[in-house]
Amino acid sequence: MSEPRQDSPGEQAKEGIDDGGFVENLNTTPTQATYFNEATARLSPAHREYLLQRHGTVDLDPIPDMGGADPYNWKTWMKITNLVLVAIHACMSTFTAASIIPAYATIAADLGVSLQRTTYLTSLQIAILGVAPLFWKPFSNTYGRRPLFLISLACSLVGNIGCAKSPDYASMAACRAIVAFFICPAAAIGSAVVTETFFKKERARYMGIWTLMITLGVPIAPFIFGFVAYHVGYRWIYWILAMINGVQFILYIFFGPETRYIRSGVQHQESPFKQEYLTFKRIDPRPLTLHDFIHPLSLFRKPCILISAIAYAMTFLFGSVLITVELPQLFGQKFGFNSQQLGLQFLGIIIGSVIGEQLGGSLSDYWMNRRAKKSGVHTQPEYRLWLSYAGFVLTIVGVVVFLVRTQQAVQGKWNINPVIGIAIAGVGNQIVTTVLITYAVDCHQEESASIGVFITFVRQVWGFIGPFWFPDMFTSVGVAASAGVAAALIIGVSIFPTMFIQWRGQKLRGLVESDSDMADQAVSAKV
Repeated sequence: MSEPRQDSPGEQAKEGIDDGGFVENLNTTPTQATYFNEATARLSPAHREYLLQRHGTVDLDPIPDMGGADPYNWKTWMKITNLVLVAIHACMSTFTAASIIPAYATIAADLGVSLQRTTYLTSLQIAILGVAPLFWKPFSNTYGRRPLFLISLACSLVGNIGCAKSPDYASMAACRAIVAFFICPAAAIGSAVVTETFFKKERARYMGIWTLMITLGVPIAPFIFGFVAYHVGYRWIYWILAMINGVQFILYIFFGPETRYIRSGVQHQESPFKQEYLTFKRIDPRPLTLHDFIHPLSLFRKPCILISAIAYAMTFLFGSVLITVELPQLFGQKFGFNSQQLGLQFLGIIIGSVIGEQLGGSLSDYWMNRRAKKSGVHTQPEYRLWLSYAGFVLTIVGVVVFLVRTQQAVQGKWNINPVIGIAIAGVGNQIVTTVLITYAVDCHQEESASIGVFITFVRQVWGFIGPFWFPDMFTSVGVAASAGVAAALIIGVSIFPTMFIQWRGQKLRGLVESDSDMADQAVSAKV
């Protein structure tokens, strides 16, 4: 059982602890090294001893409470198990949206609608996945992540059964909308779960698991369900999705503890087990207001978050959405592939994304920690952005290879070159995804839940619009020449703005440090 520290409001303000237990502007405070020395000095002997026994050090960022209910104090296997469940749940949002892509032609014939109208069943879910988290995020803050995830999976299961039994296009579209509305929370607030569970020094690695699963949901679904649609019919896609939701629900009950933990102003009198698994009541005593529902949209006022979201969304549009949505039509017309053959083409982006995560996740943490050890101070978030440029360039190269080599391919004769381009784009897209999302959270850790919602909103809205103008672009300028459009947009909307926040990001947060301040920090850290 843990007892909250009884700091005065002035002490809490001095320490920079918010109601979610996060240290505000942790990475950018002018006297960071001094802050940590002062924070650890104020720990009670019992609290210090607890942290030493549990973690072997008090040099933790942020500093957790006493007691097993604080997610920072969980055993590593418990943290990772919970993260895997959340990451798979996040994957299911994009996985469900993309699941019917290889079966477009079959669905169109069965429901008596055009192929283009059938693609709207995916576009509809993409749009809802971007907007619905605005509704769910405030409830997750107030009542916790665990109850919300359980409701999400139960209702998604029902919606997928409805899709499997839908007799016409309208009913299937309605059921797809219901599924998208309920399946989306983990894809948006997963960043909060990572922030609530893992210390800063390891955050990019575990944030990368969450972002990788969101990315992989797009290509894995058509890769798997191409075989399903070809051998047993497309309606089995929905039955399998419902079964997956059911298994997830059961696993959450036993292995998905609550990560929402407030460290100030709340008494934690129940046992850790009860707080983690049996609490289905209000966690945050503050009343819900309209502002809570629209707050994530207000993050557009924070340039480091806004620019990261826009730069990522543009890269994701071409490195993932364009390839995934347009590949069936491009390869179907060029090579006459069936649904099974189309599904196999997505193996390229799956492999590329996995490789990209190794560069954007673990390497990103190593990059930042190595810099911190050399300088003796906590590294500014902008240093992480150096890795993003490799991602931008690889995405451009991959898209160019995919589109150019697809147009140059001989009609009816498949070759592997476009798939190699898809893999290269997958590497670049995943590097950008992990680096930019982690950077945004590092800049404003106190907004971690809202950042996930805001970035998801920007990405999904832009991803929803793209498929409406991709066909016109291919018709107007040609498939190969469209690679130039993609390259120009990534350079103009992603690379240049990222260079700007790397140059001015620290100042944009109002936290410019002089050379003397930096020297003082180094001295304080060594002392």
